[in-house]
Amino acid sequence: MKPIWIVDDDQSIRFVLEKALQRESLPTRSFTHPREVLDALADATDEGPQVLVSDIRMPGGSGLDLLDKVKQQMPGLPVIIMTAFSDLDSAVSAFQGGAFEYLPKPFDLPKAVELIRRAVEESQREEVEEERLSAVPEMLGQAPAMQDVFRAIGRLSQSNVTVLITGESGSGKELVARALHKHSPRAKGPFVAINTAAIPKDLLESELFGHERGAFTGAQTMRRGRFEQAEGGTLFLDEIGDMPFDLQTRLLRVLSDGHFYRVGGHSAVKAHVRVIAATHQNLEQRVKEGAFREDLFHRLNVIRLRLPALRERREDVPLLTRFFLQQSAKQLGVEPKRISDAALKVMCAFDFPGNVRQLENICHWLTVMAPAQSIEVKDLPPELLGASGPDASVVASAQAGPDMPVPAATEAPSPPLSVAQPVVAPVQGAAPGWEQGLRAEALALLSEGRPDVWDLLTRRFETSLIQTALACTRGRRIEAAQKLGIGRNTITRKIQELNLE
Repeated sequence: MKPIWIVDDDQSIRFVLEKALQRESLPTRSFTHPREVLDALADATDEGPQVLVSDIRMPGGSGLDLLDKVKQQMPGLPVIIMTAFSDLDSAVSAFQGGAFEYLPKPFDLPKAVELIRRAVEESQREEVEEERLSAVPEMLGQAPAMQDVFRAIGRLSQSNVTVLITGESGSGKELVARALHKHSPRAKGPFVAINTAAIPKDLLESELFGHERGAFTGAQTMRRGRFEQAEGGTLFLDEIGDMPFDLQTRLLRVLSDGHFYRVGGHSAVKAHVRVIAATHQNLEQRVKEGAFREDLFHRLNVIRLRLPALRERREDVPLLTRFFLQQSAKQLGVEPKRISDAALKVMCAFDFPGNVRQLENICHWLTVMAPAQSIEVKDLPPELLGASGPDASVVASAQAGPDMPVPAATEAPSPPLSVAQPVVAPVQGAAPGWEQGLRAEALALLSEGRPDVWDLLTRRFETSLIQTALACTRGRRIEAAQKLGIGRNTITRKIQELNLE
């Protein structure tokens, strides 16, 4: 194992930490000045530290400046900042710079050693993950069900056969389509995707097949459709089960003889395109209901690939979570956050009805909303901790830790309910149980005799709504206002009133 580097101008601090870590069989190396650390990092023969523990204020150098420079060279290195000046500004600056933890002096030595040991474990885990992610393909998955998908992609790598991809929404059907294209003889051609459910029926025909000038009002020029745009490559038809019935007939003709006509056109156009279709619906059932052509179904269903739901491949959740946290950090230009084993345990127990897309959105939310660099159970979004998420015993055991007894779920007393308490129907799509939590919180505050219960809970409610909407839209206020159903002036005013700038 690489040594723990200790940077402090105080010899007594260095000595105490060195001896304590040596008793734990952890190698150390000490420095008195940040310049010495940077020189050591510049030395090509030096393997670098496992963890860096640095004072924040030293003659001729700052621990925060050192943190910034070290993170540029070794982004994944856990850095613990020590300081005798236990002020909020130092703590905030340390975390903004990507510090693993903030350790105020004087510190309890056993706790300091335990913190360093946690940082070591995190560093070793990150090294393993970096090795995995450095060779990551366009898709991630170690579960047997995903390995079957990868093998199928490999078998189809030299084929131009039509493929039908099935799976729940958010399970990654377009990623599979892109992988099939990338590893096919048409890889040098274009990959064109169209969601047939997202385009109005009146426009879909023109989108697919193009139109001639004057074909309809507003058609001032000839326009090539997606089939022509994908010439020599792959056309991905997402949500094919929602395609209008009359357009299914035109698509069947293209798949049968390889020709089509632009809207308003009289000359046949040859299509040299491989078609990959995808749907979350049961097409056999759609055929029985008369909503999907049986002959088109058989044309598309030459090779079928079923993508498993995320709840069927829970062992992939940790790998995907770390990957998405890194991706979100890159997009936002911040330091990637780490996630504790306890928080991962809760995430692995969640069913993820939105599958991989939902997990990706949660990771982006955590990158924005989690207060510290290390994500704990309490930092997870409400849907993962609510009644619709993992079993209560899973959350309790994750929060309790290895040395604390976990109470049975039935032992938790229900909050007393007022006789006059109304029964509120849960909002469609919301995690059940949040109204009960609100009632319990209100009851507790009212019992204390607080005179500002309305203002307090309303402020917290509005803050949570706006922060969640901004996380969902990646900080775009107008889009967040639209999703919340309020005006842009309203959201701007609320952000100012709630100090959310």
